[in-house]
Amino acid sequence: MAQAVKVDGGARLRRTLRQAGADLQALTDAHAAAAKLVADRARATAPRVSGTLAGTIRPSGTKTRAVVRAGYKSVPYGGPIHWGWPARNITAQPFLTDAAQATEPAWSAIYLTAVDRTLDQVAGA
Repeated sequence: MAQAVKVDGGARLRRTLRQAGADLQALTDAHAAAAKLVADRARATAPRVSGTLAGTIRPSGTKTRAVVRAGYKSVPYGGPIHWGWPARNITAQPFLTDAAQATEPAWSAIYLTAVDRTLDQVAGA
């Protein structure tokens, strides 16, 4: 169910910053903010029958990625609703990837600002 965006050189950037002693909290905060933007949009656009699936959409951010999840063990149909299930006549409704694409300019700006801020700390050290 996960949709990934790969940043070329991200691992090298983190390694270089770690070696330089930079605080990577800015990247964690940026990933969390980006995930929140996507999750908010996904909640608003998720398919609704009862609203339960939309209520399970949650963001998280780590030093290495922004993650938006939908569903729980008790709400296991997030994947089939998003990706579809032809054998069960369930048409894909990619509300998470649509939300990520629709908010890309906003979360890209957040990420680039955090990277610039972190690089300024390294340059100033």
